[in-house]
Amino acid sequence: MAKEVATAVAAWAVTSVCQSTRNLWSRDADYKELSEKLSSTAKVYYPGTNEFELASTRWSNLEKPTVNIVVVPGTENDVVETVIFANKKELPFLAYNGAHGAITTLGRMDNGIEIYLNQLSGVKIAEDGKSVTIAGGTLSKLVTHTLWDAGKQTVTGCCECVSYLGPALGGGHGWLQGRHGLIADQFESVNIVLANGTLATVDSSSDLWWALKGAGHNFGIVTSVTSKAFDIEHKDWAIEILTFSGDKVEEIYDTTNKYLLKEGTQPTDVINWSYWVNKPDLDASNPVIQVLIIQEGVAAVDSAYTAPFHAMGPISIEPQTGSYTDLAKWVGITTTDGPCLKDGSMNPRWPIYLQTFNVTAQKKAYEAFAEGVRGSSIFNNSLVTFDGYSMEGVKSVNAESTAFAYRDQNVLVAPLINYKPDGPELDEKAAELGSRIRQILHEGSGSEHLGAYVNYAYGDEGPEQWYGSESWRQSRLQSLKEKYDPNGIFSFYAPIV
Repeated sequence: MAKEVATAVAAWAVTSVCQSTRNLWSRDADYKELSEKLSSTAKVYYPGTNEFELASTRWSNLEKPTVNIVVVPGTENDVVETVIFANKKELPFLAYNGAHGAITTLGRMDNGIEIYLNQLSGVKIAEDGKSVTIAGGTLSKLVTHTLWDAGKQTVTGCCECVSYLGPALGGGHGWLQGRHGLIADQFESVNIVLANGTLATVDSSSDLWWALKGAGHNFGIVTSVTSKAFDIEHKDWAIEILTFSGDKVEEIYDTTNKYLLKEGTQPTDVINWSYWVNKPDLDASNPVIQVLIIQEGVAAVDSAYTAPFHAMGPISIEPQTGSYTDLAKWVGITTTDGPCLKDGSMNPRWPIYLQTFNVTAQKKAYEAFAEGVRGSSIFNNSLVTFDGYSMEGVKSVNAESTAFAYRDQNVLVAPLINYKPDGPELDEKAAELGSRIRQILHEGSGSEHLGAYVNYAYGDEGPEQWYGSESWRQSRLQSLKEKYDPNGIFSFYAPIV
């Protein structure tokens, strides 16, 4: 370990001759002191090395945190030692998992320590098969496939390259939520490093339990979690992807309201997504609309759901059949697909929850999106996603029992404006487009309050949008923050205050 650190320090010195003497001292001498307290399996990466670049690269480069050093814990206690050290030296720190969080508040982490959790990876199923313990840095694909091979499932996020815990701490939507609830609803206990550097095991007997299920990024670094596991009920899954021209936007969402959402009573075995996206080979002038209807327990999606869309004359119809582990491939979110690639792009989102589709607003928002991304626009790789998961399992959980506040909402919308960096003026232009689309949908919803999924948040929303506008929710979060993190150590991801 000492040799590895010495080599890294030398590389850092060569690449950092322009840094101030104070910064060199803090990054060399202080971090060497930290490395001596870490386990033999821990790693330390310094700037100027390939390892540092790979570990610190994020999916979205808008307002990204500034990292001086990467600590890769080999044990839970390595996280403890790093937090104690950072507190002692008054250095900011931030835990990294899949690094797909794109919220602009992360940019407030300046010259700090990255705690990269990828070595804390593993899935252990209990002997009785009713629970599973998942290490803090485990990615969703490993959870899904390990459980599937054992005849088990739990709720995870949908994208394979995203961590299990990152989405879970913000509530966490997933394919199986219609049956079992959100990812966080599966928690039985968590091991968490708190702001004071102590490692605690927290469960439903703790007042912190409520906050961890929806606002967990604000209270610590979860190093492992034990969650419910379930026997696989249905091995067969099917999807039908229907692609339409944009002029059918009103008819598409009117049909979705009637035959899929059904005023918030969407069947447990059915999921409906849709995308607005440029596909010049299908329509060279405007974005197309892709409707994805997914069904559990069947070899082909029931015609009761697909026939109304067939009648509308889609450009193409693509049916697929397989198993649960095929879902990520069908919708384009495997570890090798575009949404998992870190190519230097900006990827901000402007999420909003909807109870139903206002077809007039859908048309107006589509037109705004098309105007901003068609043709040779620098934003032409952007898309808008509409995720209509089944909500039965989510709504079966008492809305007041967790910090996640939006159990009554049926559709998660996320305009994602993708572009390469080219200065603040372009960032502002992207923000204007994303904000405009969201505002149109918000006005069409008729709701006074704008609810934003914290895991997709842009960063300009605020605690009432992320965690619910009810005064009792805000008061409870602030009280717990004062108790467990009075100095605001964990305040870079959608901060409570």
